[in-house]
Amino acid sequence: MAAVVVDRSDIGVLFDALTADGYAVIGPTHRDDAIVLGEVTSPDDLPAGWTDSQDGGSYRLERRSDEALFGYSVGPHSPKRYLFPPRTALFDLDRSNGSLTFTQREVSTTKYAFIGLRACELAAIAIQDRVFTGSGVVDRTYAGTREDMLVVAVNCAVAGGTCFCESMGTGPRCEEGFDLVLTELIDGDGHRFVFESGSDEGDRLLEGLPSRPAGPRDIERVDETIAATSAAMGRALDTDGIQELLEENREHPRWNKVAQRCLACTNCTLVCPTCFCSTTEDVAALDGSGGTRSRRWDSCFTMEFSTLHGRSVRTTTRARYRQWMTHKLASWHDQFGSSGCVGCGRCITWCPVGIDITKEAALIRLERS
Repeated sequence: MAAVVVDRSDIGVLFDALTADGYAVIGPTHRDDAIVLGEVTSPDDLPAGWTDSQDGGSYRLERRSDEALFGYSVGPHSPKRYLFPPRTALFDLDRSNGSLTFTQREVSTTKYAFIGLRACELAAIAIQDRVFTGSGVVDRTYAGTREDMLVVAVNCAVAGGTCFCESMGTGPRCEEGFDLVLTELIDGDGHRFVFESGSDEGDRLLEGLPSRPAGPRDIERVDETIAATSAAMGRALDTDGIQELLEENREHPRWNKVAQRCLACTNCTLVCPTCFCSTTEDVAALDGSGGTRSRRWDSCFTMEFSTLHGRSVRTTTRARYRQWMTHKLASWHDQFGSSGCVGCGRCITWCPVGIDITKEAALIRLERS
């Protein structure tokens, strides 16, 4: 279906259509001095007129000079928290009747429609698809939510101070993985959105929106917006031969220097849209009548994560940081056929001491051991 233009005053029709179709609509909203993902019911819930200023270890919201709904980069939340929740109950154990009974928890049947996902986040979902459904064992929780998911993506009009998707080939233009993609335009011709479809469901939704065909000038403005975003990236990562670079420099002195700053706080892995480490946790009833086993997020930065036969195999922060970065940028290729990094920059922004993965890789390349 050809691109169409929807005026700002008509965008609420999309929210109404998604709600009528039974979707829980998840989108960006302004809460706790950040732009986070949450349930939204109308355009009024979106962060109109807000943008973000990001740098290493720094995130601040600022007012824009207009009322753009998507005039920011990415916040601390990613779709991962819905597809692969921070905590999931797996099964219950009951021994109240004198015997052991295991009852598997049902998979959530929530239908999610995501509004406002960026190209880097679509790339992250594609990576997690391979992790959770394409590597031999299908994760029930992930697959159950993913099956009914709908995506309204956004071509980025703002490059964050820590973004480097351009150098990772994952943005800022959305190429695939969406049902609808929009580009927000605000200029002398008004406040409007240029929509394109990426699926049959997207075609159906577009047919129900008040719209007009996009003209050559509208398409030109979309291209100009994306090109300007590409040129304004806050960071870049040289990926040429990076797998070999990291694998051949496991004893590089840079690992010691970064370990002196790293707090092993796990922030980088928790905000990362592709990290998938988890552990299981058992909670028993006080009277011994039963309990519940749950899966929760874990991190390769915790001492316990690499425990084998009662001992951790990565006892130092140096070893754990090296494992994270080398896996993300190098050995992930061997496991899943791509990098584990999509260039969203969250790990840089939300690191309390501002460790920058792009700078660490560059310094290793500059001072090869």
